[in-house]
Amino acid sequence: MSKIFYLSIIIATLFIIPTISLVFAADTAGEYVDRRAEIWNLFFRMMTIAFVVGGVVAGTMVWQLWRFRESNPKSKPTPYEEKDEM
Repeated sequence: MSKIFYLSIIIATLFIIPTISLVFAADTAGEYVDRRAEIWNLFFRMMTIAFVVGGVVAGTMVWQLWRFRESNPKSKPTPYEEKDEM
């Protein structure tokens, strides 16, 4: 339950902070927000997050493939696999 709570906090933070920065971008009346710069900034942030998450997922997949490969000397058949051999 706590993992879901922490994950929701992280996701909410990722969406709330850029929105608040856009709302308060113009300090006084009459100032304009350069929307192209703001859009590029949001794109850059999201792509950075996407590459980090993609790297973690890819690294986890490589670790699982290496750890649970069939030729691993530490690998033992599960009870279900032992039944299939008989």
